[in-house]
Amino acid sequence: QRSPQWRVVGFLDDDPAKAGRLLNGVNVHGTIEKLPEFALSTGARHAVIAMPSASHETRRRAMQICTAAKVKPLTVPSYEDLVSGRVQASALREVELDDLLGRDPVQLDSDGLHTLLTGRNVMVTGAGGSIGSELCRQIARFEPRVLVLFDASEFALYTIEQEFRERFPAVQIVPAIGDVKDANRVGEVIGTNRPTVIFHAAAYKHVPLMESGNAWAALRNNVLGTHVVASTAAAAGVERFVLISTDKAVNPANVMGATKRLAEKVCQALQQRSAMSLVAVRFGNVLGSAGSVIPKFREQLAKGGPITVTHPDIIRYFMSIPEAAQLVLQAALMGKGGEVFMLEMGDPVRIVDLARDMIRLSGMSEDEVQIQFTGLRPGEKLFEELVGTNEQSMPTHHPKLRVISSRECEPAVLDQLVPWVRETHTLGGTETKAALSRWVPEYNPAATAPEGTGRRAAPADSPRDARLITGHPQPPALGS
Repeated sequence: QRSPQWRVVGFLDDDPAKAGRLLNGVNVHGTIEKLPEFALSTGARHAVIAMPSASHETRRRAMQICTAAKVKPLTVPSYEDLVSGRVQASALREVELDDLLGRDPVQLDSDGLHTLLTGRNVMVTGAGGSIGSELCRQIARFEPRVLVLFDASEFALYTIEQEFRERFPAVQIVPAIGDVKDANRVGEVIGTNRPTVIFHAAAYKHVPLMESGNAWAALRNNVLGTHVVASTAAAAGVERFVLISTDKAVNPANVMGATKRLAEKVCQALQQRSAMSLVAVRFGNVLGSAGSVIPKFREQLAKGGPITVTHPDIIRYFMSIPEAAQLVLQAALMGKGGEVFMLEMGDPVRIVDLARDMIRLSGMSEDEVQIQFTGLRPGEKLFEELVGTNEQSMPTHHPKLRVISSRECEPAVLDQLVPWVRETHTLGGTETKAALSRWVPEYNPAATAPEGTGRRAAPADSPRDARLITGHPQPPALGS
């Protein structure tokens, strides 16, 4: 009421006891369902969803009613932000997907994380990426002495360096450009900066892109890169190494997932030869990460549609980037060495429902923006799994973290795997998949052959019997 650009015309509330009452001279006119007729009679163009502590189902319903009424939905800050005094209730903003997915805030062991990070040297590989950069932001809150930002992309490194100069001027940062497969460069950066904790987020992660022509590059980057950074860290006396993994490593059906599962095995094998604590953290999709479905939908909406979804039944687990990064820090603190942690991902979300939500959030309807189904892409599953066939999931003392129990990888694997990856010059997509099937027996690329694309699915056991091209060493057959 104090802002000249706003005119408050009324309240709507589902509590029948409030109907007909006055608040600061403004009437409560009835239930939320009455918004379409009320907006029509008053000329209201905006509706503020002022229910920060309500369930995500309730907020989603309110947003759908706003869409039906052709009014723009706004919302207020979260309940936690209001209670903390960081923002005022009058700080209106647009509704985001996070408001509708309904994730509870993360409770961190702040004292423990201060011990782990405050006043210490910390290094993040892939620091310019979506997860890596958010990890850096969360780490900066705990005031490390030095934060080493390691990335292969000059532009990504420059971007995060500029951000940190402005947002975290008190944190000493070291922007270091380099390739995680380059042992000399990795050794130089670790040796110069002496980190006590390394978060390894550098990876090739785009599933279809890594599936054929880039499969060998994915194997080298995700597996050899992990070994180079972890083994160099162990030799330099680093205390903790944290691998950022993925739910696609569970019963992997694509190259990206298989290489991340193999990276987990590398860490488990190194743990048995090292005093350094090595842990891996798996989680699903994060909202808004580079190359993910949300930025793609935004681009398509900006063009007026259509929005493309691969399959009407495809589902994924989602969490926000800050939540994922906070839980990675918590897992780093809890890990003793050799564990694979899985973040509690909540309920899966149908991608088509996500598309519909984004259409509504844009102020449009499905009559205005079409949704088209394009068919599963190479390497894509209809659903992701949280626990593998030969794994067990066990709770921890943190409600959002579980630990995965699986058969440990023998250290001798490193003696066979690492020289083979390092010495083999290149393999084609078919040969790389055949090799991955030997190193990761649970990998089954035949499980995701897209229907109706002209691709014929190979028999489930064919990759294990495939012959590698002449002149390249064949990986030895290994047990799980």
